[in-house]
Amino acid sequence: MVFRLQTHDGVIVAPKTVKIEAVSKVSTAEKIGVVARVAAQQAGRSRVMRGMARALSTAGRALGRVLHQLWLEVTGFVFLVMAAAFGTALPREYAKYQAGRAGAGRLVAAICFTLMFAWFGVSSFWRVRRKGRSGAR
Repeated sequence: MVFRLQTHDGVIVAPKTVKIEAVSKVSTAEKIGVVARVAAQQAGRSRVMRGMARALSTAGRALGRVLHQLWLEVTGFVFLVMAAAFGTALPREYAKYQAGRAGAGRLVAAICFTLMFAWFGVSSFWRVRRKGRSGAR
């Protein structure tokens, strides 16, 4: 069998060589994704890595639960402070209503806002307590 070499653009090429027209360019993000996927597959085979993943998952759930309870407590406190602010306006609005300097609408609005924000605050603390009981099981 005799091979004849041909030149193509100044390079010697065998006649049966497959010509590659274009090499697709892979973005850096795709490369990182492939590396991460392979690393995750390899880590899934390791008992140590599985244990660490479960530990992080458990810690993450506990942290999420605590942060949610903190969020409910902070929002409950803010609503109770706002209810107290509206509550301090109630005597003033009532006095103005009795003196005939303000209509009943302002007094009703102050009562409604006070009750509404007090309900939001108290119910937020109730949710914290209810979640605390269910999380302890």
